[in-house]
Amino acid sequence: MALVEIKQPTLSQSSPTVEEKQPESANTRPSSVLVTPCDPWPRPYYLENGLRRVAPYHFTYNTYCKERWRGRELLNVFSSEFRDRPQEYYKDAIERGVVVVNGKQVPTSHIVKNGDVISHTLHRHEPPVTALPIGIIHEDDDMIVINKPTGVPVHPAGRYNYNSVVEIMRAERGYGWNPLPCNRLDRLTSGIMFIGKHPKAAEKLSLEIQARTVRKEYIARVQGEFPDGEIVCDMPILQISPKLGLNRVRANGKAARTVFKKLAYYPPRPVQNIDTIAEKAGQRVPDSELSKDQGYTIVRCLPVTGRTHQLRVHLQFLGHPIANDPIYANRRVWGSSLGANDRDGSQDTDEDIITRLSRMGKSEVADAVAYHDEMVEEYEKKKAEKMSGELCDVCQTPLYTDPGQQELTLWLHSLRYEDAGGSWSYVSPLPTWAMPPDGMEGPTEVGGMDELVIAVKEENPEIA
Repeated sequence: MALVEIKQPTLSQSSPTVEEKQPESANTRPSSVLVTPCDPWPRPYYLENGLRRVAPYHFTYNTYCKERWRGRELLNVFSSEFRDRPQEYYKDAIERGVVVVNGKQVPTSHIVKNGDVISHTLHRHEPPVTALPIGIIHEDDDMIVINKPTGVPVHPAGRYNYNSVVEIMRAERGYGWNPLPCNRLDRLTSGIMFIGKHPKAAEKLSLEIQARTVRKEYIARVQGEFPDGEIVCDMPILQISPKLGLNRVRANGKAARTVFKKLAYYPPRPVQNIDTIAEKAGQRVPDSELSKDQGYTIVRCLPVTGRTHQLRVHLQFLGHPIANDPIYANRRVWGSSLGANDRDGSQDTDEDIITRLSRMGKSEVADAVAYHDEMVEEYEKKKAEKMSGELCDVCQTPLYTDPGQQELTLWLHSLRYEDAGGSWSYVSPLPTWAMPPDGMEGPTEVGGMDELVIAVKEENPEIA
């Protein structure tokens, strides 16, 4: 794979505008970087088995030295910061010149400095995502309001590039079209998002969201029977592992507030003895599958603050985690209590949780909660993505299996965004998993937000 050194990058008229992030305290033009001499268009998408796939392609990552990388050896940076490949791969990549600094080959012991541009060219394998389309709720000259499918990241990040909301929409509307997301959703979260058509519109809405004059409501499906009334959770949240993106309730965390209210509770239904079925099939059923005798609740959620994983962490702390959450409802990570009411880490230390979670996803299957009425063969289909044991013929990269449902779906949905002053409001339909199950009655839509807002309007008048 050839690399091209570009000293003064230029963009053709047909290319989309790209903002280059400059190194800290840069007084001169940035160092030379490397770019892949191809940018496939149309994007190499294809649909198969309900998944949107991307054919493998060569790609060069360019990144400026982060503050925490300064003064560290290049190999140490890659092996500690990037988890998707073993250290042996990065050592070989640096020695072969696939990883370079400022456009030049360096040894593995090279000390990274402020302003360095690190380039890594590889044969890129993107994970598949759902083939469900990005739904359009509203569109005008300034803004597109979309219904994001679950399992699709918003921006290119990590192993995802073309399989992201912004790149899928660009592929649908033209290479030069530049979508500008105004709010963020986690990859697994579905629902309402705002895509600005031009910077002025995107900035206006983003400022409104930051000022908390925009109210938002989520819907979640949680374990067990959630209590009645408006439940306000004020527990602070701390990120205990940036590398794993793991958060917990902690007294020294950032302030966080959420209002919850039960929409509907659905008790468990009689099922066949899944232990016997599993025994006959020669399969192991996870502990979380065997304990699903408590039914589930559809819960309305009003996040007053916007911390990472806030709803997932607060629901876990309250003892009602999202029922299929691959992290926060995972008994192999959190134990039988699933982290409920553990405000100081006395039940399980941060180190224990991090160690257990770091084992998941490559050689093991994450035992997130599956449906209560699934047979063993259906549970088998919901296994998480893991290493397949096969290698790519082109680059010898270890290949992953297709992701299971718990890698593609989370029962958390961004249901509604509205201006606190009442000038606009957008609501999506309830997702399928929030509808009443067959043979049971329950709500099929959600009322207004006043009954949620009233619980915090004195402390948070900006959303009242």
